[in-house]
Amino acid sequence: MLAPLLTLVALFASPAAVRASPCVTFDITWNLLAFGLNGKDWNAGTQDTWASGERTATDITASGRPPFDGANTTCFLSQFTNAIYVTNGDKSNPSNIHIYDATAKSWTTQAVTTGGFDPSSFNAILDHDTNVFYALSHGELWHLDMSLLKAANSTPLAWVDVEKAPYPDGYQPVMALAQNHVFFLDVPDTPAGSADIYVIHFNYFQPEAQPFPAPSGTIPATHGQTASFFQDQGVQLAFAFVPDDGSATYVLDVTQNTTQVLAGPSTKDAGATYYAGITSLVQLDSKGEVSFLPFNPNSTSANANAQWSSVAALAKAAPPASGTSSAAPSGSSSSGAPKQSGTSGSGSGSGSGAGQAGTTPNGAAAVAPGSLFGGLVAGAVLAWAAVLL
Repeated sequence: MLAPLLTLVALFASPAAVRASPCVTFDITWNLLAFGLNGKDWNAGTQDTWASGERTATDITASGRPPFDGANTTCFLSQFTNAIYVTNGDKSNPSNIHIYDATAKSWTTQAVTTGGFDPSSFNAILDHDTNVFYALSHGELWHLDMSLLKAANSTPLAWVDVEKAPYPDGYQPVMALAQNHVFFLDVPDTPAGSADIYVIHFNYFQPEAQPFPAPSGTIPATHGQTASFFQDQGVQLAFAFVPDDGSATYVLDVTQNTTQVLAGPSTKDAGATYYAGITSLVQLDSKGEVSFLPFNPNSTSANANAQWSSVAALAKAAPPASGTSSAAPSGSSSSGAPKQSGTSGSGSGSGSGAGQAGTTPNGAAAVAPGSLFGGLVAGAVLAWAAVLL
């Protein structure tokens, strides 16, 4: 009698459920865009409308979109083109770059050749001025030139191996973009409160770390997520760092080499990802809830008093999943390790790969595998037990 029961349980052990991996970003008029929330894509409008609850995000789901089922789907804004580049948006084709033209509201898919690059394990930023991805994967630095694409072309792009990074094996990169430099935090043997720097235009790792003193305390040497603050014009000049424990939000000014210490997110979630606009830092947590911290680039006192709030416009349109997410921790297109966000600078992506229940692009339910499995198995066991009795 046990064998039929085990067979029945096995039938339910691999349900055809879809694990969503949403991400958030902005367009160039600073509308907050959320892709893959409850299986759809949303425009939450500008910051002044997010928290009131008077507005509901607009459904912008369009044909040709990726399924947003990758391990660590990440969105990057290309500010010059008003295009969103999505990495790891399709688990069946992880090397593809999906391009959303935010002006035309249309999707295309760009083929990419990887060479020795591993699309399943990397952390990346998108440089503002060159529109080139820089990625660290298995200790090697790579780049991918997106030119000024706002739609895919027929010629595959290619990842190019730049050089071996000066970091030990096993380093889980915490990368941020500012002033056409890549900043690396939590580097082994680098003092807490300091960042290593890669100078993009000279393809050069600076030999000395740059300190970023804070008015009190020190930026901890720990893993976390980053997001670079855009400007209306020009390169990013500051970026946020949120440790995985969510204890605080550190904003590093790369022109003054100073740090502001702001409130940590209300939701303490090592799997959360972050993206920044000009005057806000946005968190997407593992359940699909989106919140934001106002940021004033000209007032440290205003920032010191700023508090996190829910983006009610998105919560109304795409309610967060209940229970615990089964998705991998989020970050910039990397898997296997805690998800590491690429910076939200220049289209750099504070990616979000938070798993949640929702719907697939064709409207089918996308349910957290754990809850679906538990319910089906429990029902199957009870039904079989009734037959045996």
